[in-house]
Amino acid sequence: MKLKEDINPLLLQVFRSVVWVYSVITFIPRYFISGSGSNLERARRVKARSASGHPSGPYRAINSKDELLACVHPGVDTLDKMFEYAATLFPQRDCLGTREVLSEEDELQPNGKIFKKLILGNYNWLSYEEALHAAKCFGSGLAALGQKPQCNIAIFCETRAEWIVAAQACFMYNFPLVTLYATLGPAAIAHGLNETEVTHIITSKDLLQGRLKAILCDIPRLQHIIVVDSKRTSWTDMPRGILIYNMDTVKELGSKPDNIAVDRRQPEPSDIAVIMYTSGSTGIPKGVIISHGNIIAGITGMAERIPNLNETDTYIGYLPLAHVLELSAELVCISHGCRIGYSSPQTLADQSTKIKKGSKGDTSVLKPTLMAAVPEIMDRIYKNVMTKVEEMSKFQKTLFVLAYNYKMEQISKGYSTPLCDSLVFKRVRALLGGNTRILLSGGAPLSPATQRFMNVCLCCPVGQGYGLTETCGAGTISEIWDYSTGRVGAPLVCSEIKLKDWEEGGYYCTDKPNPRGEILIGGPNVTMGYYKTTNKICNDFFVDEGGQRWFCTGDIGEFHSDGCLKIIDRKKDLVKLQAGEYVSLGKVEAVLKNCSLIDNICAYANSDQSYVISFVVPNQKQLMTLAKQMEVKGTWEELCNSSQMEKEVLRIITEAAIAAKLERFEIPKKIRLSAEPWTPETGLVTDAFKLKRKELKSHYQEDIERMYGGK
Repeated sequence: MKLKEDINPLLLQVFRSVVWVYSVITFIPRYFISGSGSNLERARRVKARSASGHPSGPYRAINSKDELLACVHPGVDTLDKMFEYAATLFPQRDCLGTREVLSEEDELQPNGKIFKKLILGNYNWLSYEEALHAAKCFGSGLAALGQKPQCNIAIFCETRAEWIVAAQACFMYNFPLVTLYATLGPAAIAHGLNETEVTHIITSKDLLQGRLKAILCDIPRLQHIIVVDSKRTSWTDMPRGILIYNMDTVKELGSKPDNIAVDRRQPEPSDIAVIMYTSGSTGIPKGVIISHGNIIAGITGMAERIPNLNETDTYIGYLPLAHVLELSAELVCISHGCRIGYSSPQTLADQSTKIKKGSKGDTSVLKPTLMAAVPEIMDRIYKNVMTKVEEMSKFQKTLFVLAYNYKMEQISKGYSTPLCDSLVFKRVRALLGGNTRILLSGGAPLSPATQRFMNVCLCCPVGQGYGLTETCGAGTISEIWDYSTGRVGAPLVCSEIKLKDWEEGGYYCTDKPNPRGEILIGGPNVTMGYYKTTNKICNDFFVDEGGQRWFCTGDIGEFHSDGCLKIIDRKKDLVKLQAGEYVSLGKVEAVLKNCSLIDNICAYANSDQSYVISFVVPNQKQLMTLAKQMEVKGTWEELCNSSQMEKEVLRIITEAAIAAKLERFEIPKKIRLSAEPWTPETGLVTDAFKLKRKELKSHYQEDIERMYGGK
């Protein structure tokens, strides 16, 4: 179903007339309260310019054209100072919140599987003062256990309040923190821990029992394991020489007068704060070396793009804290005294997989005002709501489409639509608690259809951002007044961006109407390089004649006349077909993911072949409905393996590709339906749900050979 489409002009006119009467009555107060005139002016203004006047840049934000900013607050140039600053300003303000688990139940599903369901209570909070004290005691306890300043310590843990307390302890005591995704495979975990030579690791009971225990013998230097769970557990069958402590025990040790009185070695801005192992979309994870000054600069740039950020805001944390987007977002909130309530993708909403039917999800209880999300999660919300719209009566569906189109028209003029919001979109907005005022999207490109949907139906602006682990997640973020789609905004006040010609792809800074090229990001947020990988430093990082660090992203972008950046391609996603045509696999995937039949898709092409193929994870409900219409029977696996279903899905995908104006050679000629969803646990996507092309290719190697005629 298309929302932004031609609809009956008479119906739209009647709808406009009804809304017009309401608008006339409320126009004057609404106009001044919403600031419609100034919002439109802000959206249209030039946001960044080339500092050199050359189309290649470097481009800087208008409000940082003379100097890039590196600090949120004057003199607060390390992460320990930032936390202490916040605790001084907001000592009694709620800081970190954890929802109480009242009970767990096993629920039998129709297919015979058993799902664990949770009944959760209210949030319990640590104040800023309490969180600071807990971090001090924990850091002191780690020092008492032999952890030395500027010696690496690892955290391998799910997103939770204890993660931030442990991280702040390490920042305060100058212990460089090695972060690892909780979903990494055994070999990748062992690689990160051995490469960084850690002797201490902070983890959870579940991860120790599940992933860590099996590889402890492969990590010879490891001596101390600190388990963050408050419930004490006795551990057996552990390798000799490894000692296991409870987090509370370490805090008690650290709070002893003799230990807490020991002077700590405070970090300098140039000291390493984090060695962040990337999710490894192209092979073995690599550790990005991030200094205190790098992170402070990155969060300075992010905070500037969030208007009126203050201690009254509530942020919901559920993405992996080992990902730079989530860590940076939470540190931005801490720097301004916001409260952070913790969640997980399985408990986020009322309909989430671990929430017992009739119970409330975390967003309903917390009612956050700020939230970060990766496009995969927003695509799921979009498709779920659109499925429910399809099931509406004809009248309800028409009303929804009319309201959607009317609101799109109004927000493009800078106006709000309170009547539509309260009557039509209120229930959709309630999915995220009802109070969300800004949604930050990052980690991957967000489709225009999903972005429009979020802007309209969730009644809050989507700040689409662009950054990498190597730039502390900072690069660009679109302003909340800018409702254009497909763009990632202007450079942040902490960074500047240059475009570099890429001849192979045919992208040049002199292109008309917009300069195009590989995106290079420079500024104090650009990190120190890769851990123990000097050859990569030479290839990806460089320092210019002025002493500024730059990172070559491998992404292709173009700058629009107002200074906003659009990501249009990626070097690694570009494949040259047999006949010489270049295909951007990312572009094909972004277009086809809007098809309601598709939950996920990976496009693939061989340079010695003349066409594109794709692996497709179909939407189960949509495919089952299609099978019923075609009178094809079978289990889910049988339907996905059916050549008849494969052929019909390919036909629908081809129609969608033609409607989206993909070139003939970009449209997949053959597909493989996958009954197995791609999750971080399967190893086929990263924790940010980016495709792992190498692993997907190996996983579907037989299908590739079949689709290319090898079998």
